[in-house]
Amino acid sequence: MRKIFASLLAVMLIFSIVIDIDAQVLDLNGKSFILIECDTGQVLYEHNADERLAPASVTKVMTMLLVMEAIDRGEVNYDTVVTASERAKSMGGSTIFLDAGECITIDDLLKGIAVASGNDACVAVAEHLSGSVEKFVAVMNNRAKELGMVNTNFVTCNGLDADEHYSSARDIAIMSRELLKHEDIFRYTTIWMDTLRDGKFQLANTNKLIRFYAGANGLKTGSTSKAKNCIAATAKRDNLQLCAVVLGSDTSQLRFNAASTLLNYGFNNFSLSGMKKGEAAGEVTVKKGNTQKIKAVLEDDCMTVVEKSMAETVTKTVKLEEII
Repeated sequence: MRKIFASLLAVMLIFSIVIDIDAQVLDLNGKSFILIECDTGQVLYEHNADERLAPASVTKVMTMLLVMEAIDRGEVNYDTVVTASERAKSMGGSTIFLDAGECITIDDLLKGIAVASGNDACVAVAEHLSGSVEKFVAVMNNRAKELGMVNTNFVTCNGLDADEHYSSARDIAIMSRELLKHEDIFRYTTIWMDTLRDGKFQLANTNKLIRFYAGANGLKTGSTSKAKNCIAATAKRDNLQLCAVVLGSDTSQLRFNAASTLLNYGFNNFSLSGMKKGEAAGEVTVKKGNTQKIKAVLEDDCMTVVEKSMAETVTKTVKLEEII
């Protein structure tokens, strides 16, 4: 007797959407910007989004992504102990003051990267996962290519200025969206204040939006003399998860202002429409089966972003095979 599985049904959800959004010029300080909706990847606003610029510590989004993927593969876990090297200790800029020979868990290193932007913490995880920073950076670049990041070249694992170390606002949005698929990362990126070393070392999040912007849940700031002030800012309200990338702002506060303006624009003007994973899309007749009808359900979310003012114009059409 032939078995029929719902997952084999061809379910196609077609959106008929009329969107006529006048191009808006937002008052933003910086060189490059983009705003995307993370579930669909749809771009809601962009300006100069493909220019190759120094990304500063926003680079660490890729470092955190590779750590999360290594955890998924079972190569390490949150309790894995890493021994810091002299190279990690030698890092300048933002650090968690690792000492050579100090033993620290992946959990604490992720906290140090996400909250305090620890350059030394990045070197420690890079050396542990790949054997050397150089090998880890090669993995970073390979992963960037896999994700379609065509305007990115990593030279460091932490974003310290280096010749030919660059990315773009669009590419940063791509890797940020990928990182957000690992929901455990929010355990770190939403921390405002915390400690390491049994409370002896204080941490304060470099991303001030976590405290002051409603719905903020990440993701990474960065600043160097070459890059100026940068941020990949993420926030979620209702079912809308947004990511705003700002590169090259003149000051830290102007960076946060620009990110807030982009996020406000997204939340004020857009919403998600569609069907969710597991939702029934109809029934199909089964020929020569042990049941006459079978439900067709969505294997994955099928959503699109619409302008709020046009939400009533959205129509949904489900096309199913009549008989299987």
